[in-house]
Amino acid sequence: MNKLILPLVLISFVLFVNSCTTNNSDITTPNIVIIFCDDMGYGDLGSYGAGGYETPNLDKLACNGLRFTDFLSAHGACSASRTALLTGCYANRLNMPQVFGPNSQSGINPDEMTIAELLKQKGYATGIFGKWHLGDLEPFLPLQHGFDEYLGIPYSNDMWPVDYDGGPLTGESLNPGKANYPPLPLIEGNEVIEYLEGLEDQDRLTTRYTERAVSFIKKHRNEPFFLYVPHSMPHVPLGVSDKFRGKSRQGLYGDVIMEIDWSLGEIMKALEENSLIENTLVIFTSDNGPWLNYGNHAGSTGGLKEGKGTSMEGGVREPCIMHWPALIEAGQVSNRLASTIDILPTLADITGARLPGRKIDGVSILPLLKGDKDAEPRKSFYYYYHNNNLEAVRMGQWKLVFPHDHRSYKNVLPGNDGFPGPYSQGRAEYALYDLRRDPGERYDVKELYPEVIAKLEELAEKARNDIGDGLTGREGRNRRPRGNMND
Repeated sequence: MNKLILPLVLISFVLFVNSCTTNNSDITTPNIVIIFCDDMGYGDLGSYGAGGYETPNLDKLACNGLRFTDFLSAHGACSASRTALLTGCYANRLNMPQVFGPNSQSGINPDEMTIAELLKQKGYATGIFGKWHLGDLEPFLPLQHGFDEYLGIPYSNDMWPVDYDGGPLTGESLNPGKANYPPLPLIEGNEVIEYLEGLEDQDRLTTRYTERAVSFIKKHRNEPFFLYVPHSMPHVPLGVSDKFRGKSRQGLYGDVIMEIDWSLGEIMKALEENSLIENTLVIFTSDNGPWLNYGNHAGSTGGLKEGKGTSMEGGVREPCIMHWPALIEAGQVSNRLASTIDILPTLADITGARLPGRKIDGVSILPLLKGDKDAEPRKSFYYYYHNNNLEAVRMGQWKLVFPHDHRSYKNVLPGNDGFPGPYSQGRAEYALYDLRRDPGERYDVKELYPEVIAKLEELAEKARNDIGDGLTGREGRNRRPRGNMND
C-alpha cells in the first residue's frame, strides 16, 4: 500500500504546482499581447526577406506561429491606423484624422469601444506601454479608454508642442541637425512624469517600454491580461540603446530593428518564465509602411509600390505574425486578405466578449488562426486616405484604384542620416491590378476584366453611401463624430 501512496502523492503535488503556475488554461481567455511598430515596412523582418541584420526572435515567432502575406493596416498614417486597430473601424467612419498634432482639441470619442474596453468585460487587466497618438489631452488618453496602466509618449517622437519660433513642429519640418530639441513629454497614467530633452533620451524608449511590459506580465501572471506595446520605433528620429548601436550591417535602421526583435524576445521570455506561452496570443505588426524619403533611416517595402502616406501596397501592407501554441499550429502561412480592423472582432470571437453596439468594419479571422485553408473571412477592403477619400477598393486578388493625387517617393532622391528628402507629386489614374500576379501594382489590366470592374464599382458605391468619399463629394450616412474638448 505504501508503495502506491508515494507515486500518488507525487502526482498530486505535480498537478497542484501546475495549477498554481499555469495561467488561463481556458482557451477562451488567453492572454493577449499586441506589439505595434511605427513605420515598419513589409520587407523589414527576416521572415519577410530583410537583409543586413537578423531578427531571430521574430523569425522564431513566425516558425512557431502564423505568418500573413496579405495583411493590411487600415490606413497609411499614424493616428488613423491606431484608431482602426483599437476600434475595429475604418478611421474615416469615426472622423479621425490621418495624424493628430500636439495639443489637439480633439481625439478618440469616449463612446467608441476599444479592444481594452472590450476585454475588460471579461475581467482582463489592461496595459499600454508606448506611443498612443489618439489625442494627447486627458479625456483622450488611454486610462479613459479602458487601460489600467500607461507609460509612453502621447504622439509621434518627431513632434513637440512648440518649436523655437513658437509654432507647431512636426515631422515635415523636423531638422535633426539642431543641437537641441524642445522637450517630448513622457506620460505615466494621466500625468507627464518627465520630458525627453534630446535624441539621447529617445535611445532608451524601446528598452523602457520593454521593461514595463515585462513587469506587467509578471504582475498579472495569475489573471488574464491584455498587453499593448505600440513602439515609437522605427519612426524617425531613430533611437537605439547602446546594446544595439553599431551592431547591424545596415546602419542605425538595422540597429533599431534588432532592438525591437530583442524587445519581443524579452516579452516571450517573460511569458515562458511565468508558464504563459501556451495560452497567450501574441500579435506582431505595424501601423503603416516606411517613410521612404528618409533614405537610410527608412525601412523596406519589399518591392511594393510607394510607402507611408499612400494607399498603394507599400503604404499599407504590413508584416503580421500571430503566435498562440494552444490554437495556432506551428509553421503556418496565410495568403488570405486580413487587416488590423479584424483584430477586435477576432478577440471578441475568442473570448465571447460583447461586440460594440455601434457598427464596426472588422470581421473575425479566427478560422484563419485555426488553420482553415478554405476560410476567407475578409472578402473586400476599402483604401481610404486624406479627407475621407476612397482611393481604392479591394475584392480578393483585385484592386481598383480611383483617380487621385498623392505624394510620391518616385523620381526624387531620399535624404540620409535623419534628414528627409523631398516628395514628388504623384497622380494615380483609374486602374485595375491583379495583386496575385502583380503585387507591385505595375500593370493595369482593366481592359481585360470588365466584369471585375463592375463588381468593384458596386463595392465602391456601397462604401460611399456608408462612410462617404471626398473624391466624389459624398458625405456618407454612417460617419460618427470624433471626441472634442468642447463637447
